[in-house]
Amino acid sequence: MTPTPAVGKDTMHQNPPPLTTTTVTVAYAGGDERRGPVTMGQANMIRCILRDDPTHINIHDVWPVPEGTTSAAVTDALRALAVRHEGLRTTFPHPPGATPVDQVVASEGTFTVTVLDHAELPGDPAEYAESVARAARAGRFALEREFPVRITLLTVTGQPAYVALAFSHAVADGSAMAILREEFAELLAGKELPELTSLPPVDLAAVEASPAGLRKSEASLRYWERILRTGPQEMFAEPRGRRPGTDEEARQLTLRSRRGARALAGAARRTGHPEATVLMAAWCALVAHRAGQNSCVTAVPSANRFHARVARSVTTTSQDALLHLDVRVETFDALVARTWGAVLNAYRHSQFDSVRLWEMIDRVTAERGSHFGRDVVFNDVSALPAPLLGTEAQNGGDAEQELVWGPPQALPTRLLAFTYRTAPQLHISLWAAPSVFTPEEAEGFLSGLVLLLEAAAAGDVPMKALAEVTGVRPAERGPDWLRVDGCWVSPDAVRETLGRAVGGLPVRVQVTEASGAEPYLTAYIACGETPLTPTEAHRALTALIPAAGSGVLAPHRYVLVENPPAEPDRSDAWRRLNTIDEGTGRSRQV
Repeated sequence: MTPTPAVGKDTMHQNPPPLTTTTVTVAYAGGDERRGPVTMGQANMIRCILRDDPTHINIHDVWPVPEGTTSAAVTDALRALAVRHEGLRTTFPHPPGATPVDQVVASEGTFTVTVLDHAELPGDPAEYAESVARAARAGRFALEREFPVRITLLTVTGQPAYVALAFSHAVADGSAMAILREEFAELLAGKELPELTSLPPVDLAAVEASPAGLRKSEASLRYWERILRTGPQEMFAEPRGRRPGTDEEARQLTLRSRRGARALAGAARRTGHPEATVLMAAWCALVAHRAGQNSCVTAVPSANRFHARVARSVTTTSQDALLHLDVRVETFDALVARTWGAVLNAYRHSQFDSVRLWEMIDRVTAERGSHFGRDVVFNDVSALPAPLLGTEAQNGGDAEQELVWGPPQALPTRLLAFTYRTAPQLHISLWAAPSVFTPEEAEGFLSGLVLLLEAAAAGDVPMKALAEVTGVRPAERGPDWLRVDGCWVSPDAVRETLGRAVGGLPVRVQVTEASGAEPYLTAYIACGETPLTPTEAHRALTALIPAAGSGVLAPHRYVLVENPPAEPDRSDAWRRLNTIDEGTGRSRQV
């Protein structure tokens, strides 16, 4: 669900044009013609492709070409990959206006290679190649007929230098591109590729549709529903925040740290847990600490290739694993131990029918009176065989620790991280929403992550000492903010949003704090002559919540009265009024 971040500035317009531009048509033949249902991952990405800006959802990569390679060798290798992998020969036929439900694998066909020949590659050649690949992401792929890869070969007086590619996310994800890059290099080196061991998409869809696959999907939906009904709806609920679902433009911040790599290795040795688990625990600890939450909810997009049948499949497996980690433990070591099981649980529940998932999300959040925000995304691609890094990610220096700001991109989350390497440097790129992280705070967050790992390498860290150890301070909220139904809520924001939802009618939101239980909200609405029911009020409010300010959760109960009291700022005055109607407003009682 998360697009691969664009790395590097778009420099095409700054460079002189190539000497010549040629389009070469490459024919391929081999394999069987097949047809079958789409996979769950394909369905998930197709939904995004049909809805989202193509520059956000299409993905890209750059493959360097070894010196001395001929153009014919490049096209032969590309042809071999198309024949080898059914996903690259796949289209998704569907009537206009409909969503594809089937995939068709061609046994033969053609694709084109655009050859840009130069007297010399302008500027930084790798950065230029990156900009060419990224520019090819513009324009929606025609799922029903277009070859799912746009290929540009950059040459210097006829000598290949780079292949710049843009992929449809319906047929490839970051892992698939890494596999293709690795195989492309091996083909150019004259190596014989091993037999395929992972399933092609048509066979993967059959496994997913089997009784065992359907049971797995149902279990995943139940797992997600538990989190959606009980977890925080916004990780970064605070006065300056914006609602999840409202995109912001965030600059890339890249950390390269040999200190961090040594600390992570040391913490893993000391705790006896894998580095990936320690890093995830540190990430969740710091996110929850910064957000002032009792738990961390983070999407883990690269989590669903842990099974051998999809580990090296050239397709898209882009479905989130959703990690919900309770951080209420005494020490960091205890959190690391808890993280291992929580991560495995999230991974086990990362295969699901995405259409049904979003139907469930809509239903549950309407019943809860909330809006689930995919606020935090942590994508660890460091274990991939040839990680999708992009030129900026590959060309790291040798500094003990450096933080480098890069270009901006639209950010549909509040905090997105890609971990590219854990050795010899810890290499993480972070995109932090400016509404909740100033540039100094974003830098402090990544620096604080390294400080936490260094402290964890030296010994167990008390969780209550995170601010002191990392220098990261929790979010500041006004005195009116309180925790309701597991979420940070501003009653003033609820009142203002509900007032707008019911057309400006007078509204009072009362906080009731029951002994030993979380507080709950009751909304009083003075209807006057306006016909209104609790159900209508709730429906109108939930329609506004996705675009409302941070900290808005629907009241637990709506009480409708005729006119506001003479003293509208006093809750007891509202309680003494005659009630016209009252209820939860939900289709399911809460």
